[in-house]
Amino acid sequence: MVDGPCGADEVWDRYARPSRWAEWAPQIRGVTYQGEVIAPGAAGVVHGPVGVRVPFRIVAVDADGPVRRWAWEVRVLTMTLWLEHVVEARGTGVRTRLSVAGPAPVVAMYRPVAWAALRRLVR
Repeated sequence: MVDGPCGADEVWDRYARPSRWAEWAPQIRGVTYQGEVIAPGAAGVVHGPVGVRVPFRIVAVDADGPVRRWAWEVRVLTMTLWLEHVVEARGTGVRTRLSVAGPAPVVAMYRPVAWAALRRLVR
C-alpha cells in the first residue's frame, strides 16, 4: 500500500492508459496495446530494459465508484503472475494497493520494483 498527494482521478488515468505506464514505472520502456484504455480481455506487451518483452492480458476493470481496481495476468518466461491494482481517494490524495500472486521467488523479486513504481505513480 502506498499513499501520495496525487489525485485519485489522475492516478487512475495513469493506470488506465497503457501509453502512460512508462511515465511512472521505470522498469517499463513502452507498451504495445491496441486500445487507448484498459479493458477486460484486451492484451498487449510490456517492453522492459534490454529488449525484454512481457505479454499481458487485462482480466478485470472496475473504473466506477470511490474504489477503482483492475487486474491483469503477466507472462514471464513459463510463469504467470496475477496482479490486482486498487486506487482509492484519501482526503486530497490517494492510496494505491497492489496484490501479486505467482511463484514466490518471482513475486519476492518484483516487490521492490513494484513498490518504487507505485511511489512514483502517486506523486
